[in-house]
Amino acid sequence: MLIGYARISTADQTLDLQLDALTKAGCEKIYKDTASGSKTEREGLGQALEHLRTGDTLVVWRLDRLGRTLKQLIELINDFNARPIVFKSLQENIDTTTSGGKLVFHIFGALAEFERDIIRERTNAGLQAARARGRLGGRPKALNPKQIALATSLYESQEHSIQDICTILGVSRGTLYKYVGE
Repeated sequence: MLIGYARISTADQTLDLQLDALTKAGCEKIYKDTASGSKTEREGLGQALEHLRTGDTLVVWRLDRLGRTLKQLIELINDFNARPIVFKSLQENIDTTTSGGKLVFHIFGALAEFERDIIRERTNAGLQAARARGRLGGRPKALNPKQIALATSLYESQEHSIQDICTILGVSRGTLYKYVGE
């Protein structure tokens, strides 16, 4: 039996392309997830793995839909080989019943992991360059030092209500208490 698995990372994306390809490939049952590939707990994948029986084939649209790291992919394929279950990836033309398919699987997995590492390195280098230029990441502070001093003096004078101080400064009650408490 051909069992399909489709995954998208965010709700903004659509499964249509993957579902069409898996249906065209002859999948009788398709399990779906909307979750980052880095999450180890994916309900749809868990259901697909439980449903697979000896001789079944798990089909994915692309290799990266199944796992994000080479380690994850190798563990799954080793599990499939032990059960024995066939794995197919439509885009990469990987079929683990063939020795060539096994080789291609390992090569593509290594290249995908290499690509993610390069992206991570570029991102970190960009963040370090920004920090070196004095730019800090994160959300900007709600109040500048002058506004904090004003908030503190208004709060300590007890002549204004909390709501009035919040309105004057344009902040929420929680934000005011955060800065007055500091």
